[in-house]
Amino acid sequence: MAEITASILTFLKAIGKYRWHAVFITWAVAVVGWAVVLKLPNQYETSARVYVDTQSILKPLLSGMTTLPNIEQQVMFMRGTLISRPNVERVMRMVDLDVKATTTKEHDEIVDELMSQIKIGGTERDDIYTISYTAPDPKLGKDVVQALLTIFVEGGAGKKQDSDKAVQFIDDQIRNYEQKLSAAENSLKEFKIRHVGMLPSEGADFGSRMLSTSDALNSARLELSEAVQARNAIRRQISGESKPGETSAPVINNPELDERITATTKALDVLRTQYTEAHPDIVANSRLLEQLLARKRDEAKNTKRSADPGAGYSPMFQQLNVSLSEAEARVASLQARVNEYSSRVAQLRTQSTLAPEIEAQLAQLNRDYEVNRDNYQKLVERRESAKLSGDLSSVTDMLTFRVIDPPTAPLLPSGPNRLRLFSLVFAAALGAGLAAAFLMSQLRPTFLSQAALRDATGLPILGSISMNWTGEQTVRRKRRLLALGAAILLLLALYGAGVTAILVRPNGL
Repeated sequence: MAEITASILTFLKAIGKYRWHAVFITWAVAVVGWAVVLKLPNQYETSARVYVDTQSILKPLLSGMTTLPNIEQQVMFMRGTLISRPNVERVMRMVDLDVKATTTKEHDEIVDELMSQIKIGGTERDDIYTISYTAPDPKLGKDVVQALLTIFVEGGAGKKQDSDKAVQFIDDQIRNYEQKLSAAENSLKEFKIRHVGMLPSEGADFGSRMLSTSDALNSARLELSEAVQARNAIRRQISGESKPGETSAPVINNPELDERITATTKALDVLRTQYTEAHPDIVANSRLLEQLLARKRDEAKNTKRSADPGAGYSPMFQQLNVSLSEAEARVASLQARVNEYSSRVAQLRTQSTLAPEIEAQLAQLNRDYEVNRDNYQKLVERRESAKLSGDLSSVTDMLTFRVIDPPTAPLLPSGPNRLRLFSLVFAAALGAGLAAAFLMSQLRPTFLSQAALRDATGLPILGSISMNWTGEQTVRRKRRLLALGAAILLLLALYGAGVTAILVRPNGL
């Protein structure tokens, strides 16, 4: 503690040696600083508050019918871009600040100054925003804030123009797709006319048509073969009967031979439905049937014919003739069907090399047409949605601005804070004087005590001689002390007068 006290006393003695230098520097810094503070131009802050209403009952009502604009994001974007360079340059033109700039450099300086002085406050939670600007002229501040407020409010109306541009763009695209659709329809029509008969039917390609036609041909051939076999069987049955009106051979009553002929005929009919004429069983049964029929004819020749003309009449013969007529008609019908299917298969086989390429071209044309039609329908829907969205943003007041506090020209300046600056200058002047005195004491050091001399030289101090002031010197020292006190008091009085003047007339200095 003793060392700290000794250091403080040494510091004060060093400053006291150069006290007049400290007073002169303090006065110089204070007078110059106070003059600068008093000459600073007044600053007038103008502000305006606006409420942005982003709530609307139409949001839930029109949800799903159109694309609803993101009002909150729109307001945030407007707030963030309000102090952009294009908007600030527009403000300059609105308040005639651009006429003061004669060069590009001056124009940029004014823009930068405006951007630094404009402040925007507020939160999205309250939807209340404050626009403020500090200017040396109260009227200029009011005009600038009013211009910014106008730009901020007009930012919401600009969305209608954006919607109109979007609708115009969609209309242009719709016209382009109408031309594409017309060209695609004409190409598809000409292609179908040019390849009529070779186009795939609905739901079936060339391979399916070829397979179905071949199956139909095979089925028709099988039915024709069955009909031919049935007709031939009827003919064989008739060949064993006499024709009506002719004198027939006498009926031979041989039940055993008739039963064998009937059984062989039935067996032969069954085999013919399963095998071809070259099958061994069919060949053997046919030979057996011929032998049996020949035997029956031989027995008929060796028997005398009956003289009764109605003896050869047989109802079964008439029925067999009717069945034969029906069988002939069915064979002819099936033969026509087989011929038709054969011609179709032959035609499809000749088209087998061209059909796949035609189907691929047709699929490409249909795909292009479907793509253009889908895009066209989507664009038409989007156009109606864009129109409704634009009308919703502009006509129905989805975004409403209400000016709570309009900008006014302030009567009193908001700055600079001369009282604080005046005090800071006074404190800085005192600090500068003390610092200068201490610096001079370090540049021109002296020993202010015996201990300092002993510590610096390392030699013992034998004694010291005190200063003996004369009366005249004592009077002169007192006058100097009085002058020093008067200088300090005068500086304090000048500081007090300046503070009083600032408090009494803040807008007149």
